[in-house]
Amino acid sequence: MPLIPEEPQIHEKAQGPRATPASGRTAPTPRPVPGPRPAAPPRPGRPGPVRPTPPAQRAPRDTAAAKPGPSGPAAPATAAATPQVQLIPATPDGALDAAEEAVDLLLDSGRTPGDVLVITTGDPHPWAAHELSFGDAAYWAQHDAGDDVFYADAAVADRAASRAVVVVALNGGPEAAAVTALGVAHSRAGALLIVCGDPQRINSVLGAGV
Repeated sequence: MPLIPEEPQIHEKAQGPRATPASGRTAPTPRPVPGPRPAAPPRPGRPGPVRPTPPAQRAPRDTAAAKPGPSGPAAPATAAATPQVQLIPATPDGALDAAEEAVDLLLDSGRTPGDVLVITTGDPHPWAAHELSFGDAAYWAQHDAGDDVFYADAAVADRAASRAVVVVALNGGPEAAAVTALGVAHSRAGALLIVCGDPQRINSVLGAGV
């Protein structure tokens, strides 16, 4: 009989030390648990901000695309587009013939007729006079077609569109016509400006700020 109460006391003592190793076992068990736990954070990362980030990247791409648009340095481009000026000495009576020779040389060198605009300050070119005989509309229709050399008087040259080469024939006319012709020619010439006339007169007009 006295042995019976002693046995449960022994069992209780055995349970006491067992609880301590159990706690020791629980310590190693969380060690493998953190292994899968780092795998858990990537899961919320997938549905979370990762998907909104690509649209955020699209926005900077759009802004980057917008940057080249305005960044197109128009100022340096226009500076580079300043036409080269070539002077051909000629008298007022021979300026138109000199302009015709210049046009022939341009076409022989590979320029297409639609690349050339000729401006006169005195008598109109025979081609212009012929086309104007059919009416103003027919005359400018030839200009809009852009498939042939176009001849214009200084008084209406500002209506002409820009062309790669502009040839000016100072074949008479008032000084104002020369100033107008050279001013328009300088603004319309894309690559080359050829002026046929008196060099002193040309230099005086060009030096005036044309």
